[in-house]
Amino acid sequence: MKIMVTVKQVPDTSGKVAVNPDGTLNRASMQTIINPDDMNAVEAALAMKDELGCKVVAFTMGPPPAEGMLRELMAMGVDEGVLVTAREFGGSDTYATSQILAAAIDTYGVEADDIILAGRQAIDGDTAQVGPQIAEKLHLPQVSYAGEIKKDGNTLTIKRMLEDGYMTIKVSAPCVITCVKELNTPRYMNIRGILDAYQKPMTVMTYETLKDHALIDKNMIGLEGSPTNILTSFTPPQKGVGVMLDGDGKETTDKLAGILAGKHII
Repeated sequence: MKIMVTVKQVPDTSGKVAVNPDGTLNRASMQTIINPDDMNAVEAALAMKDELGCKVVAFTMGPPPAEGMLRELMAMGVDEGVLVTAREFGGSDTYATSQILAAAIDTYGVEADDIILAGRQAIDGDTAQVGPQIAEKLHLPQVSYAGEIKKDGNTLTIKRMLEDGYMTIKVSAPCVITCVKELNTPRYMNIRGILDAYQKPMTVMTYETLKDHALIDKNMIGLEGSPTNILTSFTPPQKGVGVMLDGDGKETTDKLAGILAGKHII
């Protein structure tokens, strides 16, 4: 049994957001972080590894520097990294990205008791599409929005977090599960893990590696093969500084009412 986790390096949206003239993000000029929801998926995989002793493999698609992100995950406890990188893959939307990642996972090998984990969504797109699309393209059952995962033999019981409650679903491996942040609290790197990170295997899959796979078609990958068209992207204007009022008595409420009336809000 092994657990494969898809992770993404995303722009740190708490800092500067740069946009190219064609509407795409200028990722080269922005600070990057590991997508937060993906960290919950990694933690779920590592927790199962602690319990079952299985292997954990992290997959990412991105430029060569994304190897550093995979090494960080190895320092947390991931056993192997797979970097899917090629100029032909650049500019892919969710559809094209899922084509490429599904081909990479299939090329690596999906066995009868394997589990594929992904974060619910990435903060640079918020589409929540890649994980389910990978499942569809690999013809695997999928469960999204996992807030709790329990494994019993070859069966997993998933508690899905929905807007109005929970749904409990049982699914057999191999399967794809997308994880929400409420699932767990990701662990930190440790000294031993940092020392061991660069001794762990790293596999690089390029266009040449995957070009003969049935899911890889030059007309369906990269920017040109992506059906999603971006109309415009922009950095939202910075909000003004708020006003804090001290106290909880009538004097404070009268002052607040006066401010709101002066702005014609009330």
